[in-house]
Amino acid sequence: MFGYIAPDAPYLFKKDETLYKALYCGLCKSIGAGCGQVARTALTYDMAFTSALVHNIRGEDVKIKRERCAVHLIKRRPVTAVDDTTVALGCVNTVLAYFKLCDDKADGEARGALRHLYKKGYKRALKRHPEVASIISRRTGELAALEKAGCAVIDMAAEPTAEMMREISVYLLKDYSTVDTEKLFYSLGKWVYLIDALDDYDKDVKKGRYNVFYNVYGEKSKAQAVEKGKEEINFIFDMLFSEMRESLKKIKFYFNHDLTDNIILRGIPIKTRRVVYGEKNEQAKS
Repeated sequence: MFGYIAPDAPYLFKKDETLYKALYCGLCKSIGAGCGQVARTALTYDMAFTSALVHNIRGEDVKIKRERCAVHLIKRRPVTAVDDTTVALGCVNTVLAYFKLCDDKADGEARGALRHLYKKGYKRALKRHPEVASIISRRTGELAALEKAGCAVIDMAAEPTAEMMREISVYLLKDYSTVDTEKLFYSLGKWVYLIDALDDYDKDVKKGRYNVFYNVYGEKSKAQAVEKGKEEINFIFDMLFSEMRESLKKIKFYFNHDLTDNIILRGIPIKTRRVVYGEKNEQAKS
């Protein structure tokens, strides 16, 4: 994913903050185990959130221990143990990072050159979980085709990313996958695509790159586009928040889910307001 998913920190229990950080560190080690050391640099907290969600839905309790690592040599930190689920998630993270950098290269971004650093990790992920690479490659191709065609329909442009996350959830959850887990991951994928597009609006316009909101509203700045499409944009995000809430109510969780509830019900709406309207003191709002 793209690093947008975050909790509402003032309302996050200490136990959940510890779990969140432990999941992040555990995933970092899992990426190293599954895809190599360089691939660890692409990890975001988005995948730690996904780890919490997948482990809970699958009824797999995580084991936390205190360890040192190359970044934190002096003090031991809580780290979740490497397991099959975290290795699979590490492969998802690595493949997503590789394809994102390939996309950056196609867009003429200098950082696209970094894709070569992740090529070895991508190949290792491909060997371990070819289905993941297939899903991401296919959906990324669909998105590229829509962008090339100049798609000016917001829902249509977001569809490949939404479907990609839905398919990945089915693969990760396996027998624990339900209609409601699919709906949740679909909504999360759609939200990530749209919030990323809005966040990049001004940069995309300046560099002449595709942005679905520019193609729809045709304004020179994000602020002008939001003002012009305020009613539609608010409706889209409000519908996504509603769909996430409804899905959460129907999903069976095996353990406490305060962490993921905080992120989905509070963190995501707060992040949306910050990106859409530029609200600075995002954590002070509820």
